Amino acid sequence: MMTSMTKSRPSDAAKVPTVSIYGLPFSKLNMNDTVAYLTEAIDQHRITHVITANPIMIMSAQEDPAYHAMMRTAEMIVPDGAGVVWAAGYVGEPVAERVAGFDLLHRLMAVGETRDWSVYLLGTDQQTIDTAAANLQRKFPRVRIAGVRNGYFGPEQDAEVVAAIREAKPDMLFVARSASTQEPWISKYKAELDVPFIMGVGGSFDIIAGKLKRAPVLFQKLRLEWFYRLLQEPSRYKRMLVLPKFVLKVIREKEKVTKTRPIS
Repeated sequence: MMTSMTKSRPSDAAKVPTVSIYGLPFSKLNMNDTVAYLTEAIDQHRITHVITANPIMIMSAQEDPAYHAMMRTAEMIVPDGAGVVWAAGYVGEPVAERVAGFDLLHRLMAVGETRDWSVYLLGTDQQTIDTAAANLQRKFPRVRIAGVRNGYFGPEQDAEVVAAIREAKPDMLFVARSASTQEPWISKYKAELDVPFIMGVGGSFDIIAGKLKRAPVLFQKLRLEWFYRLLQEPSRYKRMLVLPKFVLKVIREKEKVTKTRPIS
């Protein structure tokens, strides 16, 4: 594990070509280049918070200036949602490809196999996180599981959780909490956590633990992974209603989408 205390510098972020979508700088890097960039950041102990963003998060940021400002504090925002990839191409600033958080997690775990990295898993319920940890350990035996904790804790326990992660000194921290809590919590505590790489992974632990199935390749190629997840979790339909609103907004405001300031 790297022990250098080098922190993020403006020049580090400048290496990543981006497209601004409603004031949020999305990386244009493909998956391979993203993994290479993050591998260097981890090796140099350069604290890097990665947000895997989708249209729902963009729309939330439009409605909530504080959420928008929080997202902009991340060292990298990658286009996780197919709608983001579409929007970037529609406004003439295409990204290389979709960089799904689930795939990025596995790619970095694979790199960790060759570098003896360690990982801390935080989020979801205890049974799910324990099963996910066991499955990841079997798949990536050379990556040390530095710690595991469920995501059911309130602000009064934040200091305790942060202290436990600091003591574990992981190279990577994956966090799965509620949509409203996950990224703001990481943004608030990333300096104290002092973990080189931190990423919110949403429902990835549910898939890794076997509670949910990932969309078949055909659905992924057709950019319908969101629809497959909706079939498994019908309760998400209200959130999914944001997707057509996002598409219409981009079409209606095509000339404004890449402006640096958020548009209400």
